[in-house]
Amino acid sequence: MTWAGEALAAIRKIVLIEERIGSLSERVKVLTDSYVELDRRLLKMEAKFELLESLSGRQRKELPARASRPKTKSKRTE
Repeated sequence: MTWAGEALAAIRKIVLIEERIGSLSERVKVLTDSYVELDRRLLKMEAKFELLESLSGRQRKELPARASRPKTKSKRTE
């Protein structure tokens, strides 16, 4: 391959890389917008739960303990 052919191949690769970078930049922008929207929605939900806690008069910061059920023998019919 001549130096001109190698230069042309290198230019094509550069153009392809630039197109890929542009495409990835658009994807990152979409993901960033999605992240911001989800973060905003999560903050609203947290605020609602905090308001509900304050209105209920309970200031519970952890989940209640899990109640254990007594184990019963399963009755199998054979």
